[in-house]
Amino acid sequence: MVPLLLVLLLALVLFGAGFALKILWWVAVVVLVLWLLGFVMRSTGTGGRRGRWYRW
Repeated sequence: MVPLLLVLLLALVLFGAGFALKILWWVAVVVLVLWLLGFVMRSTGTGGRRGRWYRW
């Protein structure tokens, strides 16, 4: 009974980790797209110079 519970627990942990990693990949893709869009759509500042769209 204990080995069966350990296998089920391991499967649950691996499923949870896989789900979390998949979500993190999607979050990373969304952040990358927003970052690239920020470079494309940044506004021009004084003197026709391109300004930064972020503040760091």
